Amino acid sequence: MICNNLTVNKEGHLCLGGQDTIELAKQYGTPLYLMDEDRIRERCRTYMTAMKEAFGETSLPLYASKAASFKQIYRIMKEEGMGIDVVSSGEICTAIAVGFPMERAYFHSNNKTDADIDYAMANGIGYFVVDNREELDAIEYFASKRSITQKILLRLTPGIDPHTYAAVNTGKVDSKFGSAIETGQADEMTAYALAQKHIKLSGYHCHIGSQVFDSDTFLRAAAIMIDFANQMREKYNFVIDELDLGGGYGVRYTENDPEIDIAENIREIAGAVKAQCKALDYPMPAIRLEPGRSIVADAGMTLYTVGTVKQIPGYKNYVSVDGGMTDNPRYALYRSSYTVLLANRANDETTPFKCSVVGRCCESGDILQENVTLPANTARGDILAVLTTGAYNYAMSSNYNRIPRPPVVMLKDGESYVAVKRETYEDVCKNDI
Repeated sequence: MICNNLTVNKEGHLCLGGQDTIELAKQYGTPLYLMDEDRIRERCRTYMTAMKEAFGETSLPLYASKAASFKQIYRIMKEEGMGIDVVSSGEICTAIAVGFPMERAYFHSNNKTDADIDYAMANGIGYFVVDNREELDAIEYFASKRSITQKILLRLTPGIDPHTYAAVNTGKVDSKFGSAIETGQADEMTAYALAQKHIKLSGYHCHIGSQVFDSDTFLRAAAIMIDFANQMREKYNFVIDELDLGGGYGVRYTENDPEIDIAENIREIAGAVKAQCKALDYPMPAIRLEPGRSIVADAGMTLYTVGTVKQIPGYKNYVSVDGGMTDNPRYALYRSSYTVLLANRANDETTPFKCSVVGRCCESGDILQENVTLPANTARGDILAVLTTGAYNYAMSSNYNRIPRPPVVMLKDGESYVAVKRETYEDVCKNDI
């Protein structure tokens, strides 16, 4: 199995976090998002412990909310002592609803509206991660109206290509995010931020991309960022308090993906950061990392019920399920790989056949995965599992074709509970007039 929280019981049923997925499907129905809460907490503790040991007590991992945002996630992050990064007023509202301490919240986005900035500031946001000059002007305006000093980080692009999906590559000079160091814009933004009366520039942020499987790109990014910070000290006598190196560690979606030792990677980054700070005689800043996918992805699984099996001799085979691109659009968006198997016959060694697993939407692109190997006798009523769906599945779900979203069921200590209710048809229509 691609993750150690997956097992197969004596009935041949796939288990997540020790719990029988077939029994869960019977209890809650399909499509069904499952989330292993014990796994999520384990990942949080790995980051918290590794960062404090490597970087010191001032370090803090920030959970990247966009990976999966709902109330229970923020309760978990609050209880585990994590910070959060948020990218919208909706995520801020969700965190506030469960009493998350907003001084530990960092607000991202390349285009925060005036309403976003006003709302975040009114609710005590800890930091804005500022993308551009217009945003700086808006923050200065709203902070002056409140007679406060607002802390910010500047988002910079270090000019690194981590060779991930183009859609999730954010560290290059021509990214839509941040101010490029190479073009001199990061220098200009630093000077402009330092000149504002109601803004405290606390440090810098960068994010190089997602599905990164080694420390090399983080090490290169850290080197560029610290070197730039040192240039700004020499030019403006400004020393950063914080350096946020973003997120992006990859996870195992298939057997071909490597397994990452997060703690070891953090130790490598810490060694390089400390060495460069020492070489430049630069004060060690408080370090932030922003794990999202690597916190929740392999805690998740989606269960479906097989509806039809269509075989077109000499051409192609299709297995259709009762969900699809409405609950997981990632294959349609950028051909993301997933491991797919029958949960009710996880050890079935019946002659296999290759198929495309497709959804129920009236859309040719409604594909969950191509070239999947399933037993040749796969039939209506089988329960199909797509693994590692904890990140960017519920978060990106939609009501396309007016299909209600599945529930999110959390698994903890051998028990299960509903964290997000299954939508009804009435829910889908409730905002219509």
